[in-house]
Amino acid sequence: MGIYDRDYYQQQQRPGLSLQGPSTAIGWLIAINIAIFIIDGLVGPPHHGDVSHALSLNTGVLTQPWLWWKFLTCGFAHASYPYYQHILFNMLGLFFLGRMVEQRYGRKEFLWFYMVTIVLGSVSWCVLNRIQGIPANVSLVGASGAITGVVMLFALNFPKQTILLFFVIPMPAWVLGVMIVLFNIFGTTGAGEPNVAYGVHLAGAGFALAYYQLRWNISRKVDRWMPKDLFRRRPNLRVHDPGNDYASNDGPSRAKLRQQAKDRRDEEEVDQILAKIHNEGEDSLTRKERRAMESAARRLRDRGRGE
Repeated sequence: MGIYDRDYYQQQQRPGLSLQGPSTAIGWLIAINIAIFIIDGLVGPPHHGDVSHALSLNTGVLTQPWLWWKFLTCGFAHASYPYYQHILFNMLGLFFLGRMVEQRYGRKEFLWFYMVTIVLGSVSWCVLNRIQGIPANVSLVGASGAITGVVMLFALNFPKQTILLFFVIPMPAWVLGVMIVLFNIFGTTGAGEPNVAYGVHLAGAGFALAYYQLRWNISRKVDRWMPKDLFRRRPNLRVHDPGNDYASNDGPSRAKLRQQAKDRRDEEEVDQILAKIHNEGEDSLTRKERRAMESAARRLRDRGRGE
């Protein structure tokens, strides 16, 4: 089976009109956030946002383990209609800067990074507000902490990439990263907007810096904790030919059968590695997997010379 026969290539090459969901983590995240925002504007009294309130986080959740899921869900809710600026700027930042980050790390790893950043920002917000004695009726919503982490990761990976601040002012990405950190540090002094969670932004930026410098790979660590066969694709059904049981017992026939079995195992291994590259990016490969791909490439070259 050639590389273009793999299922993940076939999904991208189907002709004609078809109704499919987003093909990237960025697309899914934006779609989910916008869907929640629209539903929030349609449900309940105006300006109150029953859905965002249900997903929001407050300091009381810290001592209520049955509500810890809100550490994540608050990152998918935003200020309700008509306060659309909150979700608009978050989704624009995710769309314009997050795409290159997702391509760099792969869809699966990017999604893990995004969700972990939300949770870390939420937990740090709860802890700091609990220490400062902030009332439990003050709530947190928004993806700003995760977006800040994504922007910082963009600046760290592509520091010389030119971006347009407010779609007008050109500057290198590293300058934007420094500006974000300084702006949020200034905001934590009390001189900033009181309704902005500057500490959450700094938590997202700090996690992005540690993630980049220490070269973490969250999805790889998660895969080690999970059973190996939990999400692994099962091999395609093969038809057994009883006639093969009565094949000639001479040496060449047995050697050929052993070689065919080895070729099938190698092909399945290459399938799994290609799927991993598709989902997590090339940087996720281990040294053993890279050697396996190099060996497969050599076999294909040798086979081509022999034809």
